[in-house]
Amino acid sequence: MSSAGPGGLPDFPFSLEAIDGRARVGRLETPHGTVITPCFMPVGTKGTVKGMLPAGLKSLGAQIILANTYHLALRPGSDVVRDLGGLHRFMGWEGPILTDSGGFQVFSLLDTADVQDEGVAFRSVYDGSRHLFTPERAIAEQQALGADFIMCFDQCPPATEDRSLVERAVQRTTDWARRCREAHLAAEGRGTGGLQMLLGIVQGGTFADLRRRSAEALLEIGFPGYAVGGLSVGEDRELMLQSTESTVNLLPRERVRYFMGIGDPVGILDMIALGVDLFDCVLPTRVARMGTAFTKEGRLNLRNARFAVDPDPLEDDCDCTACQFFSRGAIRHFVGQKEMLGAQLLTEHNLRHLFRLVDGARAAIREGRFEEYRGSVSAGW
Repeated sequence: MSSAGPGGLPDFPFSLEAIDGRARVGRLETPHGTVITPCFMPVGTKGTVKGMLPAGLKSLGAQIILANTYHLALRPGSDVVRDLGGLHRFMGWEGPILTDSGGFQVFSLLDTADVQDEGVAFRSVYDGSRHLFTPERAIAEQQALGADFIMCFDQCPPATEDRSLVERAVQRTTDWARRCREAHLAAEGRGTGGLQMLLGIVQGGTFADLRRRSAEALLEIGFPGYAVGGLSVGEDRELMLQSTESTVNLLPRERVRYFMGIGDPVGILDMIALGVDLFDCVLPTRVARMGTAFTKEGRLNLRNARFAVDPDPLEDDCDCTACQFFSRGAIRHFVGQKEMLGAQLLTEHNLRHLFRLVDGARAAIREGRFEEYRGSVSAGW
């Protein structure tokens, strides 16, 4: 199920099955199952996708889920997860798992973090204790957790950062990627769940030349797969798409491509159109807890009074529990009364909506009609 990739790193087989324009359908073989791409990954930051049982995720169509190294390393601790059998057993999930290295938290917690060439010193969001995250520690934590896919530790600068600081972040990301690779190789690329595939992360903000510099440096180091990082963090959407396109064009055709942090239906289709294989985001589950449903006509805010006596399902053709057994009016009542069921039903629905969306994209790519499909979905939104 695994072979030696660039520089001897563990590499899971990835093959392309269909291409339509730049959009592509691929098959990624992992020790915990096959992933057919393009694929949306639900986010279980602290070891659980909020409001969902693992069996429910699988029945909805989830193939791979994501957890966060920063949070799990602090609570309950990666060593605790390891001693409890590793992340798959801890989460009750038998399929593939990807862990974020914690680099994004460097971006989101800048007010309490001190970024240096050695790593990032910060205070825990839980108890204020001091910690130092280095590339070596990020790899060690992820190896203890035991996910199938692990990420290099990177520096993700804010969208508003000036060029000189983004350039410095690119250099740090490159240096840290080299150290991550060495640390991963030193441990033979093995975690509590078996072999682990390490992905490099391209940074550079919206500066095309810095993106190129970052991608070329990572390609020279050599990784089995690559992620587009540092976008969808507040920059203009058109700039995000342009930056993604220029980055993806630099990445090897035969390697899996991952865009970090996009979860709206139109954005997902935009990424697929550019040749991206994997994507994740907390958006569908987060807005569900706020009372919002994804539908073919766009977002429905169930807190709106007009849904109080609405007998219709969220969507007529959806097969999720919410649409099969509950009305919009009932779900609005649950949400308004802060009943757990409201958030659970909307979480299930939003995830099912995205899985069906990506299923449709894969079918359209195989049939050579992806742009037609993309246009019909975007028109509704």
